[in-house]
Amino acid sequence: MKAKASTHSAQPIRKPDAPQALALAEAQLRQSSVRITAARIKVLAALLGAERAFTHQDVQDTLSDMDRVTLYRALDCLTDAGLAHKIAGDDRVFRYSAGAEHADIPVGPGNEGQVPHHQQHGHFKCTRCAKVFCLESIGEPELLHRALQQTLGKGFRSHDIEFTIKGWCADCAH
Repeated sequence: MKAKASTHSAQPIRKPDAPQALALAEAQLRQSSVRITAARIKVLAALLGAERAFTHQDVQDTLSDMDRVTLYRALDCLTDAGLAHKIAGDDRVFRYSAGAEHADIPVGPGNEGQVPHHQQHGHFKCTRCAKVFCLESIGEPELLHRALQQTLGKGFRSHDIEFTIKGWCADCAH
C-alpha cells in the first residue's frame, strides 16, 4: 500500500488508469529532460500504474511486446533519472517502483553541503509471496536524517537509506 509522503495519512494513493499513466509518464520524462522514447513511456507508465514494486519479469509480463534488453535499458535510464528506484531483495532480485522525488536534505548545522534525496522511504516485503510495497509515509528524509545525527553523532552522513519491514501482505495473511 502506498501512502502519501507529504502527510501522515494512511490512505492509499489512487493509481492512474492506463491513459493517465501514459500521459503522466511522458510528462515526467519531459520534465526530467530524459529523451522520450516509446519504451521509456510504456515502462514508466507500467510502474506508475503498479500497486507494488515490479521485478524485471513483472514488467516483461505486462509489456510482452518489448524485448528484454530494451526493457533493461529503459529501467536503467528511469532509475538513473530518478523517475524510478531499484530495490534490492533478499532473493537477489531487483524490484522497481515509480517515483520522482528530488529534494535536498541539509547536512549538519553548518549546512556544509546538500545530500541528494532519491526515494528515501521504507518498504514492506511479504515473506510469503515476495511482493514489495513502498511505504512513502514512513521514512520522511528529514526525520531519518535527524535520527542518524542523534544516534551516531555529528560527522555521519547518509547517501542512501534502506528500510524494510517484513511480514505477510493482506493476500497472504489469510
